Amino acid sequence: MSITLHQISIPLLIKGMQNLSALLDRAEQHADEQQLEYQVLLSARLFGDMYPLTAQVQRASDTAKATASRLSGLAAPNFADDETSFDELQARINKTIVFLEGIPADAIDGQEERQVKMMLRGEEQSMSGLDYLTRFGLPNFSFHVVTAYDILRHKGVKLGKMDYLGL
Repeated sequence: MSITLHQISIPLLIKGMQNLSALLDRAEQHADEQQLEYQVLLSARLFGDMYPLTAQVQRASDTAKATASRLSGLAAPNFADDETSFDELQARINKTIVFLEGIPADAIDGQEERQVKMMLRGEEQSMSGLDYLTRFGLPNFSFHVVTAYDILRHKGVKLGKMDYLGL
């Protein structure tokens, strides 16, 4: 039995976005219970030179869209990166999931060897579709989701590994 490029990309990206949505639900609930201003969590960072929670969610969304777009050749929607509330971040997550769900399997399957080109640190990079997905797309996506988790955990939101995994 073989696994397809679509099977190891789109469902994982959707699941990650759904998990991120659940993390934000827990964060909002925590803020309500602790009588915290939402902005305390939305603007929180792990370290001064890292993105805040809002930008981590935006980057996770952008990476999911870009990964699907680069693998499929279909244009991804552009979002303005102007979300400032939990509701707006949830709306962005939902729009991202809708885009991902619309990517047909046959647009991705068979693209393992096709060269994917992208600009990275001002230089054009090229790698096979499979290498792009496994060495850049999924790791980069996971980085932003786990960093959002880490920010919330650091700020006292009661989360555990199963929350990150969505189990």
